[in-house]
Parts: sequence; structure tokens; C-alpha cells
Amino acid sequence: MIVSNRQRRLLELLLKRQGEVTAGEIAEELQISVRTVHREIQELESLLAASGLALVRKSGIGISLQGSEEAVARFKERLGASVSGDYSPEERKVLMLCRLLEEEEPVKLYALAHALHAAIPTVARDLDEMEPQLRKQGLELVRRRGYGVQIAGDEAAKRSLIASMAQNYLDDSDLFGASSDSAAQGPVVRELLRMVGKHHFLAIEQLLWKLEENWPRRLSETAYTRLLIRLSVAITRMRENHRMGIRPDEQAAADTGAPPPKLERFLEAFGPDWPEAEKIYVQRLLAEAEAEASADPATVLDRYGLAIAEAAVGLIRSVGKRLDVPFDRDRSLLDGLVKHLGPALERLRAGEAIRNPLLPQIKKDYAPLFAAVRAGADEALPEIDIPDEEIGYLVMHFGASAERWKMFPRTVRALLVCTSGIGSSKLLAVRIQKEIPQIELVGHYSWYEAARIPPDRYDLIISTVDLPMEPERYVKLSPLLTREETEKLRSYMWKTAAGPLPPASAGRNEEAGSLEWLKRVNAYTSEVVQLLDQFEVYALDLGGRGRDLRTVLTSILDRLMPKVNIQRPDVLVRQLIERENSGTQRIADTNVALFHTRSEWVPRSVLSLFRLASPLPLGADGTAGVRHILLMLAPRDMGRPGLEVLSEISAMLLLPEMIRLLEEADAEAIKAFISRELEDFIRQQGNGENQHEHFI
Repeated sequence: MIVSNRQRRLLELLLKRQGEVTAGEIAEELQISVRTVHREIQELESLLAASGLALVRKSGIGISLQGSEEAVARFKERLGASVSGDYSPEERKVLMLCRLLEEEEPVKLYALAHALHAAIPTVARDLDEMEPQLRKQGLELVRRRGYGVQIAGDEAAKRSLIASMAQNYLDDSDLFGASSDSAAQGPVVRELLRMVGKHHFLAIEQLLWKLEENWPRRLSETAYTRLLIRLSVAITRMRENHRMGIRPDEQAAADTGAPPPKLERFLEAFGPDWPEAEKIYVQRLLAEAEAEASADPATVLDRYGLAIAEAAVGLIRSVGKRLDVPFDRDRSLLDGLVKHLGPALERLRAGEAIRNPLLPQIKKDYAPLFAAVRAGADEALPEIDIPDEEIGYLVMHFGASAERWKMFPRTVRALLVCTSGIGSSKLLAVRIQKEIPQIELVGHYSWYEAARIPPDRYDLIISTVDLPMEPERYVKLSPLLTREETEKLRSYMWKTAAGPLPPASAGRNEEAGSLEWLKRVNAYTSEVVQLLDQFEVYALDLGGRGRDLRTVLTSILDRLMPKVNIQRPDVLVRQLIERENSGTQRIADTNVALFHTRSEWVPRSVLSLFRLASPLPLGADGTAGVRHILLMLAPRDMGRPGLEVLSEISAMLLLPEMIRLLEEADAEAIKAFISRELEDFIRQQGNGENQHEHFI
């Protein structure tokens, strides 16, 4: 069977989708016109009919592929084994790289052109465009007349390139799906899966867990997948006789003859005859992954600065305003966005292409949310051109938050007011319990009875009739509770459930009022009390020396020395300056800067505010001056409660009221505000509701 690449992709789309798909959706995913879709479908009908399949068109609904399960399975196999009549430019380049990475000898230009069904000038142009990518990987594209084409360079760089291509062009479903699924994949996916050695994945995972260590569990999902790919590529390349050399800095270890620790157990499943250089390379991969898993949980603000958090907050507020959903109440959304935006914006600024194979489905399933996030990103990040592919990933964060809000952060107590009969009220009650089980119906009442129930006994009123009260204080529904009314009730509950939590005694199960609950609350409360008891606001006037950062930080630590026994202030000053040099600590559009670090030279956590007599220039150009420095210090081995309290305080810097108080208020007012903000946080930790990452 011979099909064009476009036809192959169209058929793969129809095979993957369950149910109908419109010509417009196909055109958007394949980046072709609707007219071209109809023309290609017409050409494919006879091919499908010969395989016992039929294309069924339903006006206004879409197109579907229909046939028996056996016929569909046979066609998938034929499609997987088919020959493509042509490739897209991107596919040509990937397949060309795969071919050149496989060959130890030069490949003639005409051989590449023949294998890729392309003209020789087309292949030559592709090679020109590939050279910058190869140079970034430390590889060289060698081309000489009469010699052919060859990729020259270190084997480690070649393996890194293969792993990079796999991460860019393969989805998790390709990497971890059933092996039989590959029959329906295109040539690029099949070739990359072969080069990364997908069949090794299960054995590698089993061996990783046999290391009897916890560090693989601490890897992020992305880091874990990257490790699997790199190890599998190493095993595959070694077995195909593409061998590693030993780096000069590793030669001494190789000369000792001592096997690297933990390595023998890992490699025993892949044969005993591993060259020394390969052992060292695999050990290096494991050591790098272990270091990443064991890295200090210094956080997103440490790595990317407050600007990322401010961008995330701006995006959340913008999207929430457009959809009238209180996304700003979801701390998990903020943490997830900050963690995602840091590396994502780095890639965009570096000019890297963003690939999102789920984009068409996201646009279809989350169209209103996609439009809101697109507009919100343009508003919150106007200086960066964010492609739709990246917007799709951001939509998934907001979609997950919306699902969390559907479940609601707490049970909502409701009065059911119904004057149209007992049967109607029971019907509505049953439907509410089925659709939104988080609603606790306090009881069924007439309006006369409901008006006399104390307001602290319920959160909202649901009524089947108009009531003599403000419309925003109740929600009117029909006894049948239609789909539109269900969404209306959910929207009303989002606002109710996002309001202040009930008193602690009402939100905690009596059985949970045990010693463990008290211990958790005490741990967080003790950290807050210790931190705020010693909080002070200091005035600092250094005259002409007040424009030098090192001088200012040294003076700040000198002021703290009588209260905190800091052993090496010079080391802390250096750490704080390095952090400023890596990204300004000034909070955008304010006169406030947050200087923070963790160190073994700090005996206990410190929170202090310093007000400068003259502005201190910060930033790369030194034009942005700050008059207020919030200093946050913590011991290197600080426990989780202390870290999370500091994290929560640092997150408060995203609140305009907190900034106003730091710029204008006295110590007591600032402490009172922080205490109020931490009250709900401590209650949540006591109930085991910790979900966020550390911000410091």
C-alpha cells in the first residue's frame, strides 16, 4: 500500500478518534484546507473499501471510519507497513538524522534522496538547515564532493541528540503504550522508537527499582522519562557497536579498575561484557539523575525569581476575570503555573520550538477556556510571543483547577425552599445529591420557615420559586434540574465555597481532634510565633555608602547580630549578592525587594524589614531603586513546617495589601496582617491539606 504522508496522517487521525470528526477539525490538525480534506477523503475511499472499511459522512456532525474490529486491526497493520509517497520537510530532516546517526561511514547524497523520495537539491537544502542544530549539540555535518555526508562528533553528543529528538517528537503514548500500537504510527515515530530501544524500557524500570534506593521516586515525571530514554539509548547504541570513549577526567577512575558503585546490579540484565567506557557513561547518567532527585528543594522563586510568580498571578487573575471563576483561590494552580512557566519561558526566549500533539483536541474540548487563557497570556506576558502550543499546556493547568473547583474545597450547606409540593422537593433533592454531592441539604423548608433559620446554619439557599430577597443571595432552579441549571448552581457554589471557611470546629471531624492533629497545628503555630515575635522594622541610613549592595547587606546583618548568632555573615552576603546577580530580587513596580537564602551559618529563621534612607539601585542597569528590603533567612536543615511558613509569607508579596504595609506601616500592623493571612493556612495544615511547593 502506497499513501502520501498527508493521507497517512489523515488516516491515523480517523483511526485514533472515536466517533465523528469534522472536516474543519481535520484541516486544522493537518494544517491544510477543508477543500483538500474532502479531496483526500475521496481518493482514499476505494483504498478503504478494499480493506472492508467505509467512510461515513453525517451532515452537520462529521466523518467517521466504520468497519469490523478485525478489519480495522488489519488495516492498521497495512498502514504501519505502507510506504509513504512523500514526507513533510520536518519528517525528512528527522529521518535523515536517524539514517546518518546509524551509519559509521559517509552516505551518498543520492542514496538519501532516494530513501526519502525527494530531489537531491531538496535534501541538500535540508542539510543546510540542519547544520546549526547539530553544532548546538557539539556535532559536525561533514559534506565533501565524492565523499558523501556524515555526522562527526563524540558518541555522547550523538546519544544526547537521539534522546532530544525522542522527547521532541514522541508522546508518552508512543513511549509507554502497547507495542502493538506502533503498527499504526508513522515512519518517524517507528524509527525513533527503534533508535531509543523502547523494548528496553520495562527492564530498565525494574532495575531502577531494584537499586533499593528512594531517589527514583523523587524525580519529576519529565526527569524520570528523560532518564529512561537516555539509559535505553545507551543500551541500544552499545549493542549496535556505537561505542563510547573515555573522557580525560574519567580516565583515572577507569585505571583503578574499581567498578562504579551500584552499577553491576543495574547492568547484569544486559550482559556481562560491558566496556569500561560504557560503564562509566551509564554511571554518569545515574549519578546526574540522583543529584537532580536529591537536589535541595530550593524553589521556583530561587530559580526563576519573583517575576515568574508575578506573571503567574497576573495570568490567573486575567483568566479568572474573563470566566468569573475564582482561580486565585487555588494555591495548587499558582504553584503549578510557576513551576511550568519558569522553564517554558526559558525555552521560548531561547527560540526553541514548542510541540503539543494534543493541541487540536484541547482547542476542541476546552474552546472557551483556551480563548480565555490566550487573551490572559497576551495581557499578562505582552513582551513574549507565546505560541498556541504553549497556551495548550497552560490550559491544562487551568482545566485541572476548574475540575478541583467542581469538587469544591469544602461541603456547602444549603436550605431547599420549595412550595410546589413534597414530591417536587424530593425530586430536586435527589437530583442535587446525584449531580453535586458536595452540597449538604440541611432540610426542606417553606420560605416562612427558612427566613427564621439563623444564617450561620447554612451557606446558600436553593429555591424553586422567586423569593423576597436579593437575587445574589439565593439560586432559583426548576425541580427537574436541567444541565444548564446544574452549571448555574456550580457557578454559584464556586463563589460560595471560595468564601471564608467556617470556624475550625465546624470543619474538623471530632475523631480527628487527636494528639496528631494537635501536633500538626502546634508545629506550624510554633514556627509562626517564633518568626513574628522577633520581627522588627529597622531604619538604615548609610549616607553615601547606601548605594552599594555589599555595604547595605553587610550593615543589615550587623544590625541582626545582637539578636541572631550568624556565624559567617560574609558568606551570607556573598550568597545574597549572587542571587541578585542571577535575577533581581526587586518586586516589579514596587520599592520593595525580597532577599532570602538558606544556609548552615543561620541558626534559626529570621524575618526582618529594613527601610533605607536613600534608594538602593538594583537590576542589571541599576536604574530600579528600592527603599525597603525584606530579609528572610533560614537554616539549611530547616524542617518542613518552617519552610512552608516562609513559603507562605513569600507568596504574600504578590498581594497589593502586603506591599502597601511593607512600604508604609509599622511592625505591629505588618505582623497583624501576616498573622491573619496565616490563620487559614495553619488550619489547612492541621487538617492535612498541604498541596503546594516551597517558595523559598
